[in-house]
Amino acid sequence: MAARAYWQGQIRLALVSIPVEIYTATKSGAKIRFNQIHEPSGKRISYEKVVPGVGPVDRDEIIKGYEISKGEYVLLEEEEIEAVKIESKRTLELVQFVDACEIDPLYFDKPYYVAPQDELAEEAFIVLREALRRAKKVALGQLSVRGAEKLVAIKPCGKGLLLETLRYADEVRKGQSFFTEIDDAKPKKELLDLASALIEQKSAPFDAGEFEDRYVDALRKLIDKKARSKSNKAIIEDSGETEGASGSNVIDLMAALKKSVGEDKKSAAKKAPAKKPAAKKRKSA
Repeated sequence: MAARAYWQGQIRLALVSIPVEIYTATKSGAKIRFNQIHEPSGKRISYEKVVPGVGPVDRDEIIKGYEISKGEYVLLEEEEIEAVKIESKRTLELVQFVDACEIDPLYFDKPYYVAPQDELAEEAFIVLREALRRAKKVALGQLSVRGAEKLVAIKPCGKGLLLETLRYADEVRKGQSFFTEIDDAKPKKELLDLASALIEQKSAPFDAGEFEDRYVDALRKLIDKKARSKSNKAIIEDSGETEGASGSNVIDLMAALKKSVGEDKKSAAKKAPAKKPAAKKRKSA
């Protein structure tokens, strides 16, 4: 089944308009979601809208409210909320270009793929993509969709473009407030050298396929096993991981780093393919 476009419209750069389609780049199919079940009957639990001291209420009696102080709300009708929604426009105007390193990773939210809408749009699309690549810049704009306005960044991605929605400034907490009590002292050179050596040994190109969600895998196996058993008896299996013997965080950092570097060297040696013996040279006649 062909993917459905999240948004269709035009990217505009000054007087140039490029018809594009935007597609969600991620999927949630791997996640396992549970329903709440009434154990004695085996039926799914449903929820009623209830007001304390009043009881269940009808859906048409419910409106939205914003709490301005404890227990005090400003009540808003749907018509009022609809009236202030941003009109969904079919144009995404690129208003600024920045270096990619200028955007803190904290601001990135969700990725989308951008493709030209048809063959006629390809030439202008390719020009924009390659101009961004040459300048090593990221384009910024605001995308109006479904009544909301999202700040977005666009950059080259293979033969296409990658659009990432960004969080606004008031949606990001400032990290320094969490770091104020961390000591300003510099680490000892020998400790830093050992840690750097360990990082160097474990460095490799990033490949997301090398990592698996072990929790989801374990849940699937548990669900399959319990479905086959046709029993409500609990199945508890040991994860195979054990806590440290002492449970203490007080360690000899120097010894731990030296041991880690040594163990990683041994592990790398085991994984390395055996070298073939060099071919013997023929004696010349």
